[in-house]
Amino acid sequence: MPYFQTSRDSAVCTTVASRKFLALIGGFATLGLATCTHAAPAFNSESPWMLGDWNGTRTELAEKGYDFNVDYTGEMGSNLHGGYDHDRTARYSDQFAFGTHLDLQKILDWDDAEFQLTITERNGNNISNDRINDPRVGGFTSAQEVWGRGQTWRLTQMWYQQKFFDQQLDIKVGRFGEGEDFNSFPCDFQNLAFCGSQVGNWVGGIWYNWPVSQWAMRVKYHLTPQLYAQVGAYEQNPSNLDRDNGFKLSGSGTQGAILPVELVWSPKVNDLPGEYRVGYYYSNANATDVYKDNNGQPAALSGEAYRSASSKHGEWLVIQQQVTNIASDHSRGLNVFANATMHDKKTNAIDNYVQAGVVYKGWFDARAKDDIGFALARVHVNPAYRKNAEATNQAHAVYDYDDPSYLPPQDTEYSAELYYGVHVTNWLTVRPNLQYIRHPGGVDQVDDALIGGIKITSSF
Repeated sequence: MPYFQTSRDSAVCTTVASRKFLALIGGFATLGLATCTHAAPAFNSESPWMLGDWNGTRTELAEKGYDFNVDYTGEMGSNLHGGYDHDRTARYSDQFAFGTHLDLQKILDWDDAEFQLTITERNGNNISNDRINDPRVGGFTSAQEVWGRGQTWRLTQMWYQQKFFDQQLDIKVGRFGEGEDFNSFPCDFQNLAFCGSQVGNWVGGIWYNWPVSQWAMRVKYHLTPQLYAQVGAYEQNPSNLDRDNGFKLSGSGTQGAILPVELVWSPKVNDLPGEYRVGYYYSNANATDVYKDNNGQPAALSGEAYRSASSKHGEWLVIQQQVTNIASDHSRGLNVFANATMHDKKTNAIDNYVQAGVVYKGWFDARAKDDIGFALARVHVNPAYRKNAEATNQAHAVYDYDDPSYLPPQDTEYSAELYYGVHVTNWLTVRPNLQYIRHPGGVDQVDDALIGGIKITSSF
């Protein structure tokens, strides 16, 4: 399959993180030995699930419309060099996703209807929080993308989807995140700047990526077999982000709605698949200016409240294209990709972001399912946001970076990641990676950081 079609507080000491990681690897190794010794179908390397086909029951249920999955993602990150705090350690974060997909056409004879339910749980800590980034201002990217949005249980998906007019019109309603349908992007890299819907990474206060869900509706219409347009309406409710609101269903706390629109083209170039997305989002909820008060003066100096805006908006572009293959095997070859987002300069800390990279699948004949990826990203801070930090320091008469009350102005952060994905079995992939962060958090005084990581994905 082409690249874009693959499916997304306290410090812990190195010993604890390593023990958890080694225990997990040891468990996988034990399962592998069991496979060799007993040829147990539950751990067959060719099966898509670690627990196998349940003596055929799983396939039988799927044929009747009932599909079940338990997926695991684990990520280790270690600050090998540089960063805000040079004290070396390692952190581990992970996520379990428990899901069921129901084909309602098979179950209830409802034509082109389906239902999805997914519950997730996240645990662990992130090396970026206090080792890589200056904790006074934090960072933009994350060396362990699976960390975040509260280490807790969440209702991540609960939606009903119905297609009409020979599947030309597609309507989805329920609870889900914007990045599931809009500005979508794979998540094989470990650094957040190369993983998932990027709009949600730079306007996370209004656009909620996985594993957060909100009440939503998405309408998609196929203009041609290769081209479709879609529009959505998503509840903008910051209380959904709270750790204790993982299963909140009420609309209390709703501030407005975020309305994305997108055009998606999926052509074949020399018989190789591609996907091109261009979109726009608009939030009708009130937003706060990052710098000025109602009189147009720096609010940090005037002491007045920051002025309010009646909306917030931005755009995005996603390009993914397979450019080579090996013989007639389209599952192997070179894939290129790029992402760009632009955001409201009055109300958003990040005004633009760009990223590009490559993934090669099946480089070696003996390892036809392995993949190798490399990507670069640039995150640019809104100059008005930077001026606000400078004005805040001026208001407090603090000018020394080493003063704990100093607010470091942020500018541009650059990220790079190189990984190699080892396809151990059809249900287990391990991706060691190296990440390099220049000016972590956009703070020039923070040393450039080198991070070593390992990402594990498995399906039970």
